[in-house]
Amino acid sequence: MAGTTEHQEENSGMENDVNNGNEQQKSGKDALKQAADAILEADIAEEIAGEDFIDEDVGEEPADPLVALVNDLKAVHVEREELQNQLLRTVAEMENLRKRTRREIADAREFSIASFARDMLNVGDNLRRAIDAVPNEEAQADTGGLKNLLDGVSITERELLSAMEKHKVKKLTPMGEKFDPNFHQAMFEVANKEIPNNTIVEVVQDGYVIGERMLRPAMVGVSKGGPKIPKPEADTSEGDGPPDEAS
Repeated sequence: MAGTTEHQEENSGMENDVNNGNEQQKSGKDALKQAADAILEADIAEEIAGEDFIDEDVGEEPADPLVALVNDLKAVHVEREELQNQLLRTVAEMENLRKRTRREIADAREFSIASFARDMLNVGDNLRRAIDAVPNEEAQADTGGLKNLLDGVSITERELLSAMEKHKVKKLTPMGEKFDPNFHQAMFEVANKEIPNNTIVEVVQDGYVIGERMLRPAMVGVSKGGPKIPKPEADTSEGDGPPDEAS
């Protein structure tokens, strides 16, 4: 019995040792886990503290409502000026378009018969040639129908010119005037030392204008070799009076 009791005590002591070892092992694992958790928490806390430090250093300060309002007003003024400039440009373009359209309509009304009037000039030229073909002495001395025919042709020419003038088509009479290349076409030159240079001395074919636009230039002969036409002198009479007397 004594041996059995000793054996049981030995077994009981071994079990206690095993239990104590397991507890120590478990306690060591718990300590390691707690240490790891503590380290992890410390790292997280340090990271959060670093982010807060960065935000405090480089973060934007809260905007002042008054500054934001001033900036908004400046943006509104800039936009208003741009819109105003755009509106002014649009108004100017529309005004130019209106003037150009009005001018084009007026030109169309005035010069719409230009082609027809140009064709009618040949009719007027033929009537004038018919009149010039009969010498005035023969027409006056004729007792038959020649004088009546000549009078009828002359009346027809006058009626044609009158009808053309109603549509702003006028005949040019450049005889004795200074040559103007805008309305005259020089066909030849006539040497004459008594007449000023570039003076029209002969008209070969009459010219016509419609409004202020040339319809057909007058074909003329101009003089050469004479004195130059003097230029008009500037009026220098102003300020030439006697000085005021001192009082």
